[in-house]
Amino acid sequence: MSQLSITEFADRLNEVMPEIMREFARHQVSEIYEGKITIAQMLVLEYLYSHGQCKMKDLAAAMRVSTAAMTGLVERLVREKYVARLFQANDRRIINIDLSAKGRDLVKKIIHQKREMAIKAFGRVSQQDRSDYLRILLQVKDILSSDNSNEK
Repeated sequence: MSQLSITEFADRLNEVMPEIMREFARHQVSEIYEGKITIAQMLVLEYLYSHGQCKMKDLAAAMRVSTAAMTGLVERLVREKYVARLFQANDRRIINIDLSAKGRDLVKKIIHQKREMAIKAFGRVSQQDRSDYLRILLQVKDILSSDNSNEK
């Protein structure tokens, strides 16, 4: 590929990323592909899976949304029985959110399918290119994370 200016690179990236995301989504569990849960809801489920139960305000902060927005998102997950609200016995104002068995099973299924998709896609790419790609993604993640922390 010829040398691209940063603008050309950005334009090309904006063309190809939606196609890649669409293909990954097409191979995801039916709950995601059929629109039963949103990407935002999936991110909440994955966060709870890796961090355990947490307070609504902490979950909102981790997802960088308002507590009100998180409350609406969690409400839909509660209705579908993917998560449960747990009230503190000594102070019912404190509400923890935790995965239900159904939510935990869904996240395990999502993680398994994401792994399989990565293996399928990147199994055809050289080990050096995979290493370079991962290194660049981690670098971009660090840049975006530091930009977000500077905005506060």
